[in-house]
Amino acid sequence: MLLQHKPGNLVQTIERVSTIFDVMAQSSRGISLKELSAKAGLPKGTAHRLLTSLAYFGYVRQASESKNYYLGFKLVELGNRLLDHLDLRAQARPFLISLCKRTKETVHLVILDQNEALYVDKVVSDEIPGGLQMVSRIGSRVPAHCSSVGKVFLAQFSEQELERLIKEKGLKKRTENTITNPEKLKHHLEVIYRQGYAVDDEENEKGIRCVGAPVFNQKRKVIAAISISGPTVRITKKIIQETLKNEVIKTALNISREFGYQG
Repeated sequence: MLLQHKPGNLVQTIERVSTIFDVMAQSSRGISLKELSAKAGLPKGTAHRLLTSLAYFGYVRQASESKNYYLGFKLVELGNRLLDHLDLRAQARPFLISLCKRTKETVHLVILDQNEALYVDKVVSDEIPGGLQMVSRIGSRVPAHCSSVGKVFLAQFSEQELERLIKEKGLKKRTENTITNPEKLKHHLEVIYRQGYAVDDEENEKGIRCVGAPVFNQKRKVIAAISISGPTVRITKKIIQETLKNEVIKTALNISREFGYQG
C-alpha cells in the first residue's frame, strides 16, 4: 500500500477549490465569506470568485438571508453516482444486511482513502433500542489509527509505510483510549495482523466499541474492511470474543470470496 505524496505540479485553482470544500464540509450551518477566506488561507476576492463559479455549477449554494455558503447538491449527486458504481458496495451489501440481522448491531463497510477510513456503507438494525448514537455516516472519514476498520488496513502496512503515515497524519488523541504512542501502535498492529481482526475499544468515540475484519481480493490485497459497532453496554469484550469476532471474520471472508479470494 503506497502512501500518496503531494505532486509538484498541482494546479493552484484546483488545490484552492479542494481546500474550500474541506473547510465547508466542517461547517454544517454554513460559513460566511470572511470566515471561509480566513480558514482556507485565501484572499477574500479570490475566495469570492471561486465561490461564484462553484455556485454557478451547483457545487456550492448561498443562503438568501444569511448569505452563508453551503456545499451544493451537485456534490451529493456525484457522491451517490460514485457509490452506485462501487462494485464493492453492491456485492457486499447483502452480506452486511445478513450480519446486521444476526447481530442486531450496526454494520459498516469501509475503504482506505488518503490513508483515512472512509465509510461507504452502513446498515442499522431495526431492533436497535434508543440511546447512544454513533456519529458515523456514509461519506464520513475517521483516522485509521483509532478505528477497528482503519487498523485492519494499517496492519498490512510495511514499517516504512506506517512510519510515513505517522509522520504525515500524526496519531491524534480522540479519546483517553486512543493509541498515540508509535511503538505501542506498531505492536498492536502486529497482533491484529496475526489474529485477523481488530477492536476499537472506545478509541474513536467514548462509549462505542467496534470489531472489524479485512476484505481481500484475489491477489490477497485488503480492499475494504467491515465492522460491527455499538455501545459498550451491549458490545462487551466478552461478547466480542465469544461471538462477534467470528461473525465479522466469517462475513468478511464471504465477501472476499466474491472478489476471488481463495484463502
